[in-house]
Amino acid sequence: MALLERHDTGAIAHLKLNAPQSLNALSDAMLEALQTEFDRLATDSTIRAVILSGEGKVFCAGHDLKEMTAGRQAEDGGKAYFKDLFDRCARMMMSIQKLPQPVIAQVHGIATAAGCQMVASCDMAVAAEGTKFGVNGVNIGLFCSTPMVALSRNIPRKQAFEMLSTGAFIAAEKAETLGLINRVVPHDQLAAATQDLAETVANKLGAAVKIGKEAFYNQIQMPQDQAYAYTGDVMVENMLYRDTAEGIAAFLEKRPPNWQQ
Repeated sequence: MALLERHDTGAIAHLKLNAPQSLNALSDAMLEALQTEFDRLATDSTIRAVILSGEGKVFCAGHDLKEMTAGRQAEDGGKAYFKDLFDRCARMMMSIQKLPQPVIAQVHGIATAAGCQMVASCDMAVAAEGTKFGVNGVNIGLFCSTPMVALSRNIPRKQAFEMLSTGAFIAAEKAETLGLINRVVPHDQLAAATQDLAETVANKLGAAVKIGKEAFYNQIQMPQDQAYAYTGDVMVENMLYRDTAEGIAAFLEKRPPNWQQ
């Protein structure tokens, strides 16, 4: 049984965390499996959208605490292991946003600690009714400092700090209001709703979505004047694409575009 399952439907890649016995914890092996698959997707021009989901009762319960406890047994108390663990996790999370394809989290049950971080790292997210989100490490004496990076870039800072410092869960409806997820749907409609969103994105010009996604994350870190200068250059490059000219012509002529990419 694969720890991370992948199947493709047309131009959409479906990745499923497949360790329900550990609540799809981000073990060393799971981190490696995710990184390997994201590295493959980065050069897969046939895929235009990615859906990330979890098998079993929950989406993802965060890091594997049993592995982390074992890591403390090293002579240095686990310092080297923990540094390597969090570096590997950060690389995996950042790989999601560096992919040319939009990544959509399909969330159910709970997404906590690094699991919530993964939802926040995805480009979009759809959640089932009843899903809970949290960065609960403070409840066991470990402030969720690395999940904080992604969370605080998704929701208002006071709301993020409340979650981080109280360890409380928020419901899917509040997560939607705060901007952590895009929408909440009945559980029996979760897969269909996520697939529909992925298909909508996958039907756009892939080259335009790729350049736009990269620009989105680059400009959001810049001062406004630099962001306009940078994105102006991006739009110039995009306008010179053959398929962009075809898309504009098709719109003006009221016909479907004949895209080649």
